[in-house]
Amino acid sequence: MNNQRLLQALYRQPVDKIPVWFMRQAGRYLPEYQATRKQAGSFIKLCKTPELAAEVSLQPLRRFSVDAAILFSDILVLPDAMGLGLEVVETVGPRFARTISSSHDIQQLVIPDPEQELRYVMETVRLLRAELNNQVPLIGFAGSPWTVATYMVEGQTSKGFNIVKKMLYREPELLHALLKKITEATILYLQAQIEAGAQVIMIFDTWGGILQPLSYQAFSLTYMQTIIKKLNNKVPTIIYSKQTHGALEKIADSGCSAIGLDWTIELKEAKARVQHKVALQGNLDPAVLYASPEQIRMQITKLLTEIGSEPGYIFNVGHGLMPDINPEHVNVAVETVHAFSVL
Repeated sequence: MNNQRLLQALYRQPVDKIPVWFMRQAGRYLPEYQATRKQAGSFIKLCKTPELAAEVSLQPLRRFSVDAAILFSDILVLPDAMGLGLEVVETVGPRFARTISSSHDIQQLVIPDPEQELRYVMETVRLLRAELNNQVPLIGFAGSPWTVATYMVEGQTSKGFNIVKKMLYREPELLHALLKKITEATILYLQAQIEAGAQVIMIFDTWGGILQPLSYQAFSLTYMQTIIKKLNNKVPTIIYSKQTHGALEKIADSGCSAIGLDWTIELKEAKARVQHKVALQGNLDPAVLYASPEQIRMQITKLLTEIGSEPGYIFNVGHGLMPDINPEHVNVAVETVHAFSVL
């Protein structure tokens, strides 16, 4: 492999330059993405057309010297394949035709064969590995069972998560039954991504932070631990669990290789708390990229100075890139990180 910085950092080995990649690296902020999305006709068709999904995964690498490619897909393709019927409504977001509210609903869910119902994802992974030709590592991913469950119960993005929280407190065993089924499907899905060529796996626990600490351990982290254990260290794993800093030490003990951090915790605090157990990834506020190039350089330099020079760090934003960010500002960020590393 020509560029192993990401893998070296995940294994906490020395690197020549700090590796950098971005959550939502492929996406609406790039005009070439918009053109491909228009060609596909819809977001779902873009995800389900391997040639186009591979194309948008590769587009950022043609613009920026990022140190990884990430599979273009969506965490909700899995519950779609389980039988809930996903559609993405413009300006509204994802919606499911069916939701989960009873034991019968859970029994009706299928555990999809990744090479059948989700074959389009595996084909995208295989295309990407061939196209990348080992230039940079390929990241595969899935949503955490808890985060995926919130959509399956609520039916769409939620502000208060009242329906799923009602289930958690009134019918916890029902929610656990759903989480166990999602976990089983996620393990098969991620194992298949690895077999198809993914070299790193990331688990997105976007809504972990809406849970109180004890509930987070029981309804989110436990299931991510199960997944990581079943993946059996075949590839490095990253847990991104938004706004769950109170559980940082427990996440570090989960068996993951790295923790993805949002911007609401200082890197030096996170580093002190996890010691040398795991690598750290993050955690620039993506809104910093709205600033002038000079401000972007200053903010990134401050962040990198804070983390220090010990091995085991990957630069990223604390959440996904926004659709109205100037691509040139993304390039400024990449160049700043790489330049800092060789000072």
